[in-house]
Amino acid sequence: MMRQEKGIIGPNSVFGPPAQRDQMSNSSSITQFLLLAFTDTRELQLLTFWLFLGIYLAALLGNGLIITAVACDHRLHTPMYVFLLNLTLLDMGSISTTLPKAMANSLWDNRAISYPGCAAQLFLFAFFISAEFYLLTVMAYDRYVAICKPLHYGTLLGSRACAHVAAAAWGSGFLHAVLHTANTFSIPTCKGNALDQFFCEIPQILKLSCSDSYLREVGLLVVSACLVSGCFVFLVVSYVQIFRAVLRLPSAQGRHKAFSTCLPHLAVVSLFLSTAAFAQVKPPPPSISSPSLDLVVSFLYSVVPPAVNPLIYSMRNQELKDALRKLAQWTLFHRQ
Repeated sequence: MMRQEKGIIGPNSVFGPPAQRDQMSNSSSITQFLLLAFTDTRELQLLTFWLFLGIYLAALLGNGLIITAVACDHRLHTPMYVFLLNLTLLDMGSISTTLPKAMANSLWDNRAISYPGCAAQLFLFAFFISAEFYLLTVMAYDRYVAICKPLHYGTLLGSRACAHVAAAAWGSGFLHAVLHTANTFSIPTCKGNALDQFFCEIPQILKLSCSDSYLREVGLLVVSACLVSGCFVFLVVSYVQIFRAVLRLPSAQGRHKAFSTCLPHLAVVSLFLSTAAFAQVKPPPPSISSPSLDLVVSFLYSVVPPAVNPLIYSMRNQELKDALRKLAQWTLFHRQ
């Protein structure tokens, strides 16, 4: 039996039939969007809710522990850990933008998101993701200076410079999000209000466009792609220089210590870029590309990195593990 909900007919899920999309004359008549459901089966919806809740709580706990450890341990008040604190804040913001809404929709069997809510979600997700990429680029520069120019580290990355580059990463992400959100939601839409995604993102909104005005947003996306490519080249060059410098170190202990400070960041960058690249490189329609595949891919790049990053950093970093151990001991002592 088809369900009619606020002018939207029928579910549009991975496992169900395609929805009939409302034909709307322009974007002003849209008051809400319809997100893609993970499943139509009520039991699987509840299972999805509990799975997402577990991932979300684990991400909040892991990132929260790192924030607390860095803030409370004075030995970690160095540029590397200040940048790590900023990264965990961005991770918490990123996963909090998409997952709570997906959990609520699974719990209440509802797929609607208001027009302002969709705009806010798109803005926040673009802000956190772009700021995180810029911050990862800054962190690569931090590791480059620490290993290749250790005598100039205090000059190039003092407390003032550290604050400035971190603020630049946040500010660049904010500007990026403002431009894309304003451009995306100024484009008239007439191809319905159903999105083939479990959260609001730019490509899905552009699919609903009914005019050539979307070319303006495409142009902005091309400019953003050039900036991302520039950051990627900077990351590659930085790590080439880092590995060359590390391999020239005379002692095995020195090489191990240098690698231990670089590998977590390199692993986080690799996870971030690989999931994002996998989301962009999709098979053409006649192949295995489908809404279910799109959901899995979007879940990988929007949820997995923020949940896994704390584990990556805590596994190889002895100073961070010591700080977390002291934090746990202090917590247990004060509970007794």
